[in-house]
Amino acid sequence: MSTPPPNPYTQPQYPQQQHPQYPQYPQYPQQGYAPQPQYQQPYPGRGGQGGPAYGWGAPPPPPPQKNQGPKIALITLACIAGVFALSWFGNNVVGGGGGGSSSSGSFPAAEYQLTLPQSLLDGKYKLTGDLSDKGQDGLAGTSEANMRDAKAVVAQYTSQSETGALVISGGYGRIKDPDEARTKILKGAGESDGSTIAVPAKDFTPAGSEVTISCQVLTTEQTGGGTTTLPMCAWADDNTNAAVALTNARIAKQTPEEVDLKAVAEATLKVREETRKPIN
Repeated sequence: MSTPPPNPYTQPQYPQQQHPQYPQYPQYPQQGYAPQPQYQQPYPGRGGQGGPAYGWGAPPPPPPQKNQGPKIALITLACIAGVFALSWFGNNVVGGGGGGSSSSGSFPAAEYQLTLPQSLLDGKYKLTGDLSDKGQDGLAGTSEANMRDAKAVVAQYTSQSETGALVISGGYGRIKDPDEARTKILKGAGESDGSTIAVPAKDFTPAGSEVTISCQVLTTEQTGGGTTTLPMCAWADDNTNAAVALTNARIAKQTPEEVDLKAVAEATLKVREETRKPIN
């Protein structure tokens, strides 16, 4: 009797071996078997391209973050720092005058200057940009109707703790009419491109001080649409005049009427104390 040929569809029989850890289960040798490649069938997306659809495949990328307020606020402050400087130069150095004591009287002695420490408001804000040299270049050849021996001070400070920013823009010298200088620096900032005075200037005299701080609220246009709320205060005395813009993620999203201008005035007075120093 001849032996029938082997059936090609019959699985070969292999001797059983004991599993090294579980002897009750047989273990089969793995030779002769190669791992089968795994294929992922591409499914057409709704746009006709191959890709995930209906939850298959890789998850879609996350949508872009909508809350860009802090970032936009910082960019806005960086841009308007130069605008503050221009408004200060135009109103206090170039223009000056305009009636009142600025058209008569003598210039005071130079006793105080504005400095830019490495931090402000008890270390909360760190110096990140000094534009004073560029501001000083703009003084060349200007009139000295209301201020003499003018020196520019323009800088930006940032706070990482609350994603906030502070811009100081102004200068020091010998100012004939401090009250008019304080008023005009705020007016000039409100007339800059993209800015609107939403809350007119109000005068504050913080407790324990005799210094008048004038404050207003601007709305500034954002790139891509929308506006940012931006409070700003200013002071002026015989030697120093500066505007301070202060914002953070919370303030930037407030309506202009919600801003606590009294608190901003107190912060501005603190900035004055930390930057205004005697001339040695």
